[in-house]
Amino acid sequence: MSTPATIDEVCAVAMAEAFRGDGEILCNPIGTTPIIGGRLARATFEPDMVMTDAVSVLAANILPVGDDDAPRLVEAWMPYRDVFDIVWSGRRHVVMGASQIDAHGNQNLAAIGDWRQPKAQLLGLRGAPGNLVNHVTSYWVPNHSTRSFVPAVDVVSGPGYDRVSELSRFIRDNHEIRRVVSNLGVFDFANDEQRMQVVSVHPGTTVDEVVDATGFELLVADEVPETRLPTDEELRLIREVIDPDGLRRAEFR
Repeated sequence: MSTPATIDEVCAVAMAEAFRGDGEILCNPIGTTPIIGGRLARATFEPDMVMTDAVSVLAANILPVGDDDAPRLVEAWMPYRDVFDIVWSGRRHVVMGASQIDAHGNQNLAAIGDWRQPKAQLLGLRGAPGNLVNHVTSYWVPNHSTRSFVPAVDVVSGPGYDRVSELSRFIRDNHEIRRVVSNLGVFDFANDEQRMQVVSVHPGTTVDEVVDATGFELLVADEVPETRLPTDEELRLIREVIDPDGLRRAEFR
């Protein structure tokens, strides 16, 4: 029996689960925990997905995070310009961060405060608008609090369900926020209201704790399951193959 899973490993598996059923697409997670999750999904239940080495090639082997010198079994070259063709085709599932996110999935990673004179300048809109109207998107939020899960985001980088509801059918059909994974639980929008709902809470966390850490009303079922634990094989892959240096733990200090 492996050493019991820690919260970072539970979150990595929850992130992997976001890719279940995606099949032959470009898996494009951004950030340490999402990358571990993506590589774990590909190494287990989604072998047809392709992933870059986080630079410019598609690698057939499972690479350890943070090791730029690890041997790569190169399948194809993917320069940055080719990514746009894949984005517009819809054959991509990206995981982005969210400095703020609201009940309808509007995401902000641009600025905190009034955009004309923000309290804090962040990354900018980046590719979020194009991602959200072309293909599946998920979010990773390592610090779940009322500062990140807010009633209204200060700047809309990635549009949520309420904003795309008045746009073209093409955009509505291609807009999907698959999962939001935080250090407290897993969330989605798979309901008639297309509002954020609790899918599961991580071990050691209660539904009340999640509700108290959220700045808007979550949809909560009468019974909320616990996020599944990693299998022994998943733990082996995380600890020995994908992240042997334990870089994932830095987000949980």
